[in-house]
Amino acid sequence: MTRHFLNLTDAGADGIAAMLADALDRKAARAGFPKGRADADAPLAGHTLAMVFEKSSTRTRFSFDMAIRQLGGTSIVSDGGSMQLGRGESIADTARILSGYVDAIMIRTDDHAKIEEMAHYASVPVINGLTDASHPCQIMADLLTIIESGKALPGLKVAWLGDGNNVLASIVEAAGLMQFDVVAACPQGYMPTEADVALGKGRARIVSTPREAVEGADIVVTDTWISMGQAHAETKLAALTPYQVDAALMALAKPDAKFLHCLPAHRGEEVTPEVIDGPQSLIWQEAENRLHAQKSVLRWCFGQIG
Repeated sequence: MTRHFLNLTDAGADGIAAMLADALDRKAARAGFPKGRADADAPLAGHTLAMVFEKSSTRTRFSFDMAIRQLGGTSIVSDGGSMQLGRGESIADTARILSGYVDAIMIRTDDHAKIEEMAHYASVPVINGLTDASHPCQIMADLLTIIESGKALPGLKVAWLGDGNNVLASIVEAAGLMQFDVVAACPQGYMPTEADVALGKGRARIVSTPREAVEGADIVVTDTWISMGQAHAETKLAALTPYQVDAALMALAKPDAKFLHCLPAHRGEEVTPEVIDGPQSLIWQEAENRLHAQKSVLRWCFGQIG
């Protein structure tokens, strides 16, 4: 059966653990290599990954491109607007066509239903590079970064500040699978859905004050408040301003707490420069780990691990 990676639940706790262990091992094994040099075993030699972008991207585009290269394979990158997809060809037809050319498809799009349709009609693995509903590849990188910082996932307290968006949905999903707790502070009008909270299997709760979320936290996470293409930015900024992560708020977390942000960041909005550029921030390690985590996602999709 074809393995798709649309959400973290597709892999389950055992699959996630296997991917994280693989990512740690492979990252260590290539320390000191030039970025373009393939891993010693080149496990995906001869494989080609199609990358389809209906949304702008920096980290997803570069990290997946380098991921397949380091695994010994190649990639074909296309923007949705330059494909027939942008002129009305259906997702179903596109999935069937690409399946005849490539070994896997990564798509970054808006409506989650599109990626579900892609997976339904594709005969090769489909990977979620981001949808409006979830961002599992980002959370794989976050979990890898947390483990590298010396923290075990079970029993961890993760504090989320701001918009109840797709990234929070995937963090909550991870919490339910990997047995850590998420306390999210979100303003009225920007709460996660009940369905998203339920993904945490009782490990997630929503609070109204940033202080309640951050007190005693091991990890503090936020995200940009205004995502690509969102309207009513001024109203949203006004609602979210009290949820900014600054030094005073960060001081309420544990002394060894770490700060994560999936980027791009808007310093002075969701986070102050002193926090995001400070000693507790792991954002650059987190960004690099998109590459290492996604290599293991690709290997999982091809049945090489987990």
